[in-house]
Amino acid sequence: MSARVGIIGAGRLGGAMARTALRAGREVVLANSRGPDSLTSDIATLGDGATAGTVAQAARAGIVVLAVPWPRVPEAVQGLEWNGQIVIDATNDFDPSDLNGRTSSEVVADLVAGARVVKAANTLGAAVLGSDPHEAGGRRVIFLSGDDVDAKSEASALFEDAGFSVIDLGGLSEGGEMQQVHRPLSGVNLIRLP
Repeated sequence: MSARVGIIGAGRLGGAMARTALRAGREVVLANSRGPDSLTSDIATLGDGATAGTVAQAARAGIVVLAVPWPRVPEAVQGLEWNGQIVIDATNDFDPSDLNGRTSSEVVADLVAGARVVKAANTLGAAVLGSDPHEAGGRRVIFLSGDDVDAKSEASALFEDAGFSVIDLGGLSEGGEMQQVHRPLSGVNLIRLP
């Protein structure tokens, strides 16, 4: 199990994933393109367990969350070393016409060659994702997909430890397709009852 989660992107989605990782008992390294000094107030708000770092420092964590706008993905991961880290792709391509029949996560997997990509945390709005997933006597559902069984297991553990109920949709191609914008699971907010 990875005790440290690096988050590339410090906007609403990055903040929501930082709260999720902290709720799961993980340490968080939050990074953005402007550098650690720009994250002082974000880190103060997140509290214990969260630190600011460079993008390269965040990318060295065992689990790395990609939480930048889709057009900035190539720039955000350029020049980083990927040596088996799990990359949770939480991005959304709002105009999939540029994907040439592939899923956005398959494109991300090419950009982070050497990492193990899991698509997750992209179907819920940031406010919902960052809030307590225990609701109405049940737990909020989060979907994930990926081609590496061990990577999916670690990502599932992160979300389960944070209180979510995880549904594994299969590989990046078929599962990722269901999670994309304008596809069946985009924006679906489900609560699994005991």
